[in-house]
Amino acid sequence: MEVGTGDTLSTLFEGAGLGQKALLRMLKVPAFRRAGRDLRSGQTLVATLDDEGRPRALAYHRSEGETLHLEREGEGYQSRTEAAETERRQRFVAGTIRNSLFAAASRAGLSDGLVMEMVGIFGWDIDFALDIRRGDRFAILYEEIWRDGERIGDGNILAAEFTNQGRTVRTVRYADADGRNDYYTPDGRSMRKTFMRSPVEFTRISSGFGNRKHPVLNRMRRHNGVDYAARSGTPIRATGEGRVVFAGRKGGYGNTIVIRHAGRYTTLYAHMSGFARGVHGGTEVEQGQTIGYVGQSGLATGPHLHYEFRVNGAHRDPVTVDLPRADPIDPDHRDAFQDRAEPLLSRLDLLQRTRLAASGPDGGS
Repeated sequence: MEVGTGDTLSTLFEGAGLGQKALLRMLKVPAFRRAGRDLRSGQTLVATLDDEGRPRALAYHRSEGETLHLEREGEGYQSRTEAAETERRQRFVAGTIRNSLFAAASRAGLSDGLVMEMVGIFGWDIDFALDIRRGDRFAILYEEIWRDGERIGDGNILAAEFTNQGRTVRTVRYADADGRNDYYTPDGRSMRKTFMRSPVEFTRISSGFGNRKHPVLNRMRRHNGVDYAARSGTPIRATGEGRVVFAGRKGGYGNTIVIRHAGRYTTLYAHMSGFARGVHGGTEVEQGQTIGYVGQSGLATGPHLHYEFRVNGAHRDPVTVDLPRADPIDPDHRDAFQDRAEPLLSRLDLLQRTRLAASGPDGGS
């Protein structure tokens, strides 16, 4: 049985003629029940039948060489997990932006998934919707996952740098003593800030912070936020974790969400077409969580998001305000961090020099 788009365990078992009774017995196994929630297109399930045509065993082949085995014992099933041995190889890619980030990444051989991971890592320092310019450069050292001589997927970004408008930001991946992985600058400062720079991905500012002529009221009026032009239905992300203190209709703002964050910060998201499921007053939200969708409710001439950032109740320009960073490397772990970071960054430097020597300053991208 190969999993296709829209398939469930129920449709797969029914289509293979295995029946729902066998499925219900297998679902009593916690490992299979959990795995079934993560069913993905392209995965396979192989059933072994007994003389009466009933499933005696099932092999569920998951990602990266992991297989979950179910074997019948009496009227139930027992499970075990088998992981094929994989190899992680380091790969280096670099590129120079001519037209767009995705075009440059494609020329360099970088997958869309790794591009989005890179955007997530650098997104606290660089607004990829507004700041990217022709001539910006990136370089990434990451892992590829191989099994039996075949590449089966991408692993983690280990070290990277991005040069934006002449300013270079570098980062390295590090796991702390508790096993938590995150990205840090070479001197141990967290790449992560308590707020993301932009609440929508890959869009443009249609109206900035400050005085402007209101497009509906047709008179000069203070604009206390930033408008991001985007298609209706574009997901809107909470720029920081916090509690929703308002979710509803708010005069000219239309459908609006206000989030209070730890300390002295609040953010406002307006003109939404609707709210994400489960998001309402009192909801705790995580940074990056979808809270609603772009629309043009209230006093709006077209679909866009109006976003405000307030410090102690005073409006600040979301594009230029200094954003507080997350905690740096613990001083007790600084030596361990340097032991991990220095070889990776040295390798990144070496590979960059080799590339430039071979292909010239633009790297051929």
